[in-house]
Formats: sequence, C-alpha cells, structure tokens
Amino acid sequence: MSAHLVLIDALNLIRRIYAVQERPFVQSKEQLTNELSEKTQQQVLFNTQQACSKALDNILKHQQASHALAVFDSHKPCWRYELFSDYKKGRKKMSPALAKELPNIQDGFLQLGVDSLVSEEDEADDLIATLATKMALHGQDVTIISTDKGFLSLLSPNIHIYDYFNRRYLDEKYVKDKFDIKPTQLIDLWTLTGDNTNKIPGVTGIGQITASGLLNEYGSLGAILKSDQVKAAIQEKLSNSEEQIVLSRKLLTLKQNIPLGFNLKDIRLAQDTEQSVVTQNHQNTLSN
Repeated sequence: MSAHLVLIDALNLIRRIYAVQERPFVQSKEQLTNELSEKTQQQVLFNTQQACSKALDNILKHQQASHALAVFDSHKPCWRYELFSDYKKGRKKMSPALAKELPNIQDGFLQLGVDSLVSEEDEADDLIATLATKMALHGQDVTIISTDKGFLSLLSPNIHIYDYFNRRYLDEKYVKDKFDIKPTQLIDLWTLTGDNTNKIPGVTGIGQITASGLLNEYGSLGAILKSDQVKAAIQEKLSNSEEQIVLSRKLLTLKQNIPLGFNLKDIRLAQDTEQSVVTQNHQNTLSN
C-alpha cells in the first residue's frame, strides 16, 4: 500500500471560500472597496473558518489521504518580485481582516490533523512543487488541491491536480483540450505567450495558437530557438525578446529543490497499522 500525500494550496482554497462567504453581504461592486461593518466582517470570517474546515474534511475523505499538509505563501514578497517588480501587478490583495484570521483557520486545519507550512522566502507553489516531486521520485502518489494552472506542468503518473470547487481532476486531457500541448511543454508555452494571471510578459506578437503549433512541430522552446526552419517573422520576434525569454522562463519555473526540515512521518494522518509500516519505510522521502 503506497502513501498518498495531499497538498493543499492553502490561500487558493481560503481566498475563494472567503469570496463566497463575503458575496451575500456585498450589495454592489462599489461596496467591495469599502469596509464591511465590524459585526458583518466577524460573521464573514467565522463562516469562512467553518467553511474552510468543512472543505478540508471533504477533501481528506474524498482523496483517502494518508498524509496531508496545507502550504501557505511567505508573509513577505518572494524572490520573483526581486527579479521582476511588476510580478502579479494589479492583483487584488488579501483582505487585512482575512489575513488576521489565518491563524484561526490553521488551528481548524490542525484539529483535522493537518499541519500548516509557511514559506520563509519562496511561494507556496515552489514548496508544493518540491514536496510533490520528492514524493514522485520515490514512487509515492501526490494530489495537489488547487485551481492554479501553474501546477499543470508537474503532472505525471504520480502527481495529480484536483480542482475542489469544480470537483474535477486537471489532467493531461484537460491540458490538451485547453492548450493543445503536453504538460511538459507548458513552461515553454507560457514563456512564449506570457502569463497574464501573474503579469509575466511573453514574446510580443506570439499568441497561444502560434506557440502551441511551434511546440507541436519542434517539441520544445530550445529546439525552436535553434532551428533555422522557423519562419523569418517569428525568428525576428524571438530574437528581439531574448532577454525577456530568459527572465520569463525563470519566473514561470517552479523550484523543486527547496530544503525541507521534516519527514513524511511528521505529516501523516490517523492511519491503520499497515499504513504505519509504509510510512516508516518512506519516512525520509521528503528530507532526502
């Protein structure tokens, strides 16, 4: 029996749940910019904490997880902002009231046996990528709970992505239908097209259809850049964006080698004797 680690992209889950809980109290778009009354805000926060715990309970039961961890972003801007000051520019900031509520939400998670990991300088995405790939290298299964498309490049026989809100797995077919390429080509695709969600620019004049066509023909961005068969107009666009290509690729690539100070056994859920043996056999999976 293999271990099954469930990794919660915590703020992705919490912020979406908060938005749902806040919506009935917001009468208009203009009111979104104003503070809710203190009593109403406390009710929204209480409802959010309860809904987050319920969501986590549902996830654990649905996934039949043996191990689980909720992963949070660093409290300070990550290294990507140092490389590119416009990273995620314009994205709506978390409500200060919700930020103050996070410890209570984490306590609720802990009551369900799920600890929280807060990054010191990286994004939650980097920590999740590191945890997932370490597990996969040891042949263990991982399910990432998130709607963030950035995780799609990690898809493999052992790494799965589940969209809790739409109750569906984001798999290779999903990637093919949406982007017309393989998961392993996604970083190259977004390097060419840019990633508007995170305000990462791409190559000017190259859209998704052109980029996916090039990748299906040549296999990778490296092969495209080396080929002398690419149309002159596209070669010129690529040539004019050499520095941008290097920067965008670095911003888009998730770290997979962050040092971890704990073992798999530290994040296991309540389990039977057989599963405990499996955990002992793989207890160093994460720290290696």
